[in-house]
Amino acid sequence: MAMAALRREGRRFLLSSNPSPVVARSAIFSEESSAPLGARGVSTQVVRNRMKSVRNIQKITKAMKMVAASKLRAVQVRTENSRGLWQPFTALLGDAPSVDVKKNVIITISSDKGLCGGINSTSVKISKSLFKVTSGPEKETKYVVLGEKGKVQLMRDSKNHIDMTISELQKNPLNFTQVSVLADDILKNVEYDALRIVYNKFQSVVQFLPTINTILSPEIVERESEAGGKLGDLDSYEIEGGETKAEILQNLAEFQFSCVLFNAALENACSELGARMSAMDSSSRNAGEMLDRLTLTYNRTRQASITTELTEIISGASALEG
Repeated sequence: MAMAALRREGRRFLLSSNPSPVVARSAIFSEESSAPLGARGVSTQVVRNRMKSVRNIQKITKAMKMVAASKLRAVQVRTENSRGLWQPFTALLGDAPSVDVKKNVIITISSDKGLCGGINSTSVKISKSLFKVTSGPEKETKYVVLGEKGKVQLMRDSKNHIDMTISELQKNPLNFTQVSVLADDILKNVEYDALRIVYNKFQSVVQFLPTINTILSPEIVERESEAGGKLGDLDSYEIEGGETKAEILQNLAEFQFSCVLFNAALENACSELGARMSAMDSSSRNAGEMLDRLTLTYNRTRQASITTELTEIISGASALEG
């Protein structure tokens, strides 16, 4: 009886105070939508929807972390094995990044996918800095970009200096044959005195080192060898067979480029997977913290609405009895 009388009194009060129920309803919704998170006017349904979306995002980030971790181990083993390919060439031909040449080609290795921290931005920054160092009035510097992310960033301000772009390099597991064909395609389409490969060398899951490897053309190698520079020990080796020194240097340069490019692509793939693991782990933790805050807000909002309803019921019953 008391509750029925309270409802009748409430309807009579609303009709007498506001003849337009549509205006009253819109005012209530505007108050709820403009209220800050955790305030009394926030709807519990809004908070529940937000919690559901954050929980779904957390599931995705955890799954991406597990996928990256499962791929990392296999790529890491292949990367460690590939390091033995290019190290003998470094001992024989050297790695002379300071050699001054007229035609430089910067090969920037990046990833095709994002959500992997700052490895792509790091490669692009190093490439741009290297471009400024190797450019000059009588010099020519061009880009060859491997990976969609590096291409997008370099196209913004260096579009005219890009000779080649290659995407989806890591769509399938990398092998030496695939990279050798790619290296041969690059050598046929660019003119160079020095190839400078920019990539991220894998150190650990949470650490990668931006690295530059330099491959000189056979002419520059012979010139430096005759000048007695860092490559002066090349003449100490005996040449067997009918091939000339120039032919041997040509073959060595092509094979060295294939080996270094293969190792660089694997090192960058390892760094990408490690960075993605770290990024997804951080995202999962952030989602968990956000869920905790939203749960606290939901409980406070729900408790506030229950307390308000009880207060109104008791006040109405007390008014009727008085």
